[in-house]
Amino acid sequence: MADLFSLQSKRVWVAGHTGLVGSALVRRLNSGPCDILSVPRAALDLRQQADVQAWMDDAKPDVVLLAAAKVGGIGANSEFPADFISDNLAIAQNIINHAATRRVSKLVFLGSSCIYPKEAPQPIPETALLTGPLESTNEAYAVAKIAGLKLCQFYRRQYGLDFISVMPCNLYGPGDRWHDAGAHVIPALFKRFHEAKVNRLPSVTIWGSGNPLREFLYVDDLADAVVHLLKVYSDELHINVGAGTEVSIRDLAELIAQVVGYGGEIVFDREKPDGTMRKLMNIERLTQTGWTHRVSLNEGLELAYADFLQASNSR
Repeated sequence: MADLFSLQSKRVWVAGHTGLVGSALVRRLNSGPCDILSVPRAALDLRQQADVQAWMDDAKPDVVLLAAAKVGGIGANSEFPADFISDNLAIAQNIINHAATRRVSKLVFLGSSCIYPKEAPQPIPETALLTGPLESTNEAYAVAKIAGLKLCQFYRRQYGLDFISVMPCNLYGPGDRWHDAGAHVIPALFKRFHEAKVNRLPSVTIWGSGNPLREFLYVDDLADAVVHLLKVYSDELHINVGAGTEVSIRDLAELIAQVVGYGGEIVFDREKPDGTMRKLMNIERLTQTGWTHRVSLNEGLELAYADFLQASNSR
């Protein structure tokens, strides 16, 4: 597909440049023909409207990649839902609204697969949005992400602005929250198997049957997809980004144990809940643009473990 938009000499603001997705976007853009803009969290609170407007007026971005968000695991989402919805609504509104006021050339809003209903059809098409109830444990975060997506749609519809939204599947890779108590499944498994290896534990217990299926994408693949879509995609409908393949939690645990070098027993506690049994994104619209992921799960886990070790050694 031919490029519709050029990054040549553009000033590109990566909002959330130190996070998992934002740092991957910076790595990807470093090889491109654009100027990367960023601002430390300590210097700009994205929840403060006047401060965001002042910074954008001074920095004058041509392109905005909105990867900034308040994120957390199930526990944090359940305990602090007001914080998750209010902070993420503020971030989205402040940045998207002022990007519209400044009429930036392009904006890409990064969402999450949690925007889809708990009982969405599998694989999940973009059209499943708002067709059923959300998963209750991350409803606050999901509602804020849906609001950001809708802001982009409506600014595009009313003012003709080139604002698009990208919805990735589960992500992992360099910069993940390796030692966060509320970490997602891959960083949590790396931490558990690594500690079992170091402490020579005979077994590692994992919640559930190990049968649920999940889709994972290496975060640098996502960054490549975002830059690709920035150039070739311009539509009101958001677009899914994923690997198009899935793996059981059992097979994932065995892969991670192998990467870590842990040789003990893996025990699945069937008394604990499995959660949703399958969550796979429909990526037909993405593949039609000519993009596919490059990093296999095995290769990605090797790279991720290297980053885990580096992060552990620097603590």
